[in-house]
Amino acid sequence: MKPVRWGIVSTALINRLVIPPAQSSELCDLIAVASREQARAEEYTREWGIERAYGSYEALLEDPDVEAVYISLPNSLHCEWSIRAVESGKHVLCEKPMSPRAAEVEAAFDAADKAGRFLMEAFMWRHHPQTRRVTELVDGGAIGRLRVIRSSFGFLLSDPENVRLRPEIEGGALMDVGCYCVSGSRLLGGEPLHAAGAQVVGPTGVDILFSAAMLHEGGVTSHFDCGFVVPDRDELELIGDEGSIFLDDPWHAREPVIGVRRDGEVERIEVEKANSYGLELENLSQAIRGEAEPLLGREDAVGNARAIELLYASA
Repeated sequence: MKPVRWGIVSTALINRLVIPPAQSSELCDLIAVASREQARAEEYTREWGIERAYGSYEALLEDPDVEAVYISLPNSLHCEWSIRAVESGKHVLCEKPMSPRAAEVEAAFDAADKAGRFLMEAFMWRHHPQTRRVTELVDGGAIGRLRVIRSSFGFLLSDPENVRLRPEIEGGALMDVGCYCVSGSRLLGGEPLHAAGAQVVGPTGVDILFSAAMLHEGGVTSHFDCGFVVPDRDELELIGDEGSIFLDDPWHAREPVIGVRRDGEVERIEVEKANSYGLELENLSQAIRGEAEPLLGREDAVGNARAIELLYASA
């Protein structure tokens, strides 16, 4: 397969997890990066060994050699620049979450469809073999009928200047880490029919602690907590009427292990290690070349935004 030529819109910190697998993949050719300042872009290309530096996002989108872009801008700019990118003829991998408003996500996918371009939300955990294996276990009846989903994602954020704490760019715990719990609940439980949320708002005006409960299609309930005022924790537990499945590291899967608890015994299932960020880049690259279907599309992105919207409205 001919590698897809990629560009990155912004020099955000998350790029450090995306650039190495992009550069090591035979399916991707990372050729450009854009910043708001030319000097910053040039410094970034020297640091990471990227060929082209652009001092504006518009300039990168005008490069005819760039076929696809990874958008790692602040949350509030995700849909706007996804639309501008697809209208410029680029395929888009947009960092999660696309928006806390479902209508904005719909508009972005409408623009992508009109332009004939792919748009995918970058929930990297969905691409990992651990996630696929868990889904197979649940669908295969390993714990009987699924009844309850419990998850968490949080860490201690001590820097008051961190972008996650800025309300004007749609920061907050639910947007930053809780969206993973929403994604997990929806993947395994279906779309939420009802959602209730409770939040603790910090000094800057964003939620620093958020708890939620949802009722899903098929009689599954889920509950999760997320926050910036707790020690590092990330878990996912699936409880059926015949057993349960536990993941100690569901979102990053650095040590992918699945624990299946049933009949008083625990089965430990080890899953092969993989780079989730590389897998999402390769999935979209293969889709662009007509060799695969995108794992995630409109339905999933809109569903996640709708759930977040419901939770914030409740809180």
